[in-house]
Amino acid sequence: MHDVLRQRLMRHIEALPEAQIYQALDYIEFLASKYAREEVRAPSSPLQRFGERLEDRMRGQGVAFGAIRGTLSVLGTADKVFNGIAEAGRTLVREVEQGVKTVSATGAPELPPAAPTDHRNP
Repeated sequence: MHDVLRQRLMRHIEALPEAQIYQALDYIEFLASKYAREEVRAPSSPLQRFGERLEDRMRGQGVAFGAIRGTLSVLGTADKVFNGIAEAGRTLVREVEQGVKTVSATGAPELPPAAPTDHRNP
């Protein structure tokens, strides 16, 4: 899908009331099940998958849209936090790996001389 079409769709979706957005989602999922040329991508994180299943259950039970929005807003924030933590962990691992590669390529690092210690009693 090209960017102009993506932006056009988003403008129309954002202009709809929440109930009709869910109707549009249902219709899109129906069309995808019937005509999709490729498999619909699964959500990228476990928390996103959980959120989508929870949203579907809440809608099925007739929970108010405001409650659904609030619940999923919290889940979205939690997902962003967990993704940030995961990215920080990946960055740390990359930096440690790079440091290990540098040390192994150049040999053992030269340590600075130890500071003299004073063994006199005060």
